[in-house]
Amino acid sequence: MTQKISDLLETAAARALPVVRGIDDGRLGDRTPCAEYDVRALLNHLFLVVVNFQALAAREEVDFGQEPEFVTGDWRGRFAAETARLVKAWDAPGAEEGTTGQMGLPARTVGLMVLGDLTVHAWDLARATGADFVPERSVLDEVGPGLAAMAPQAREMKMFGEPFPVGERASAFERLLAVTGRDPGWRPPGAAAS
Repeated sequence: MTQKISDLLETAAARALPVVRGIDDGRLGDRTPCAEYDVRALLNHLFLVVVNFQALAAREEVDFGQEPEFVTGDWRGRFAAETARLVKAWDAPGAEEGTTGQMGLPARTVGLMVLGDLTVHAWDLARATGADFVPERSVLDEVGPGLAAMAPQAREMKMFGEPFPVGERASAFERLLAVTGRDPGWRPPGAAAS
């Protein structure tokens, strides 16, 4: 049976929250695997995604062109609260039915998009700050094929880079990262490879 998006988001958030909570303010200017974002900018982007996808679950319009400054005050606590709201929004009756968003995509596809962002950006932040992150298998099983299917369109829209080459022995998560254009072996400048 297919898992509900809200259950998958709850599981993904449980893995992402320790990463976010563990980020020291002194690391906010550090580089991330997303070349265009430092840690602060990536946190702001992830906050925006989490907030906007609550609205998309409720069939409201969103504006991804605005990136407010979320990383102020108790931003770690607010991130936990916003991810809880995200789970609740996608748990609402009918949230996974029909279409949503300006592109009129199937609602479940939109839910998988935010699941992918929460999972991949948690890895980005973990890798940038030296934290550990491994997604839950159930999340990976859903988001892996979903992101692979969306990848061509995501590349056209400049949301994904070109696929990163990985070997036959790459794990399912390494293959998912590679599909998005990420180097699964990325380390911050000066960090020792494990």
